[in-house]
Amino acid sequence: MSERATKVTVTDVPPNRRRGGDVRVLLSPRTVGATSGFMGTLTLEPGEYVCEHYHPYSEEFVHLVSGLVALTIGDTTLHLEPGDSAMVPIGVRHRMVNTGGVPARAVFHLGPLAPRPELGHVDTEFLPGAENEPSPQVGGAPAAGTAT
Repeated sequence: MSERATKVTVTDVPPNRRRGGDVRVLLSPRTVGATSGFMGTLTLEPGEYVCEHYHPYSEEFVHLVSGLVALTIGDTTLHLEPGDSAMVPIGVRHRMVNTGGVPARAVFHLGPLAPRPELGHVDTEFLPGAENEPSPQVGGAPAAGTAT
């Protein structure tokens, strides 16, 4: 295990738009050799949404930094304002929509990790035309020069 501190800047990671918005997985097994979960950012333009999905192995923690969103978790919709946080339990369907007039920015963390990256996320709806887009890369070999 390396004790080297690793910094990842949001511009170091390309956006993934497969599920809606601009999703960037910043700290993960792939980027820094994380072993317990992964963390990233989400930017949603006004009216944009993240398609409904669930995580069979992980809880998801969401913290809204700016903007306004409606986060639907199961049958409950939470209206988040800057500074609000919410937890999505393991295995519960959820979806997020920017309900405001400015970009919404959130930070998310998921843990624990799924046994394999492809098992960590189950889509229950798709953006039109994005069904074949690649999923965000969270697992596999860490990027060159990162902690392992």
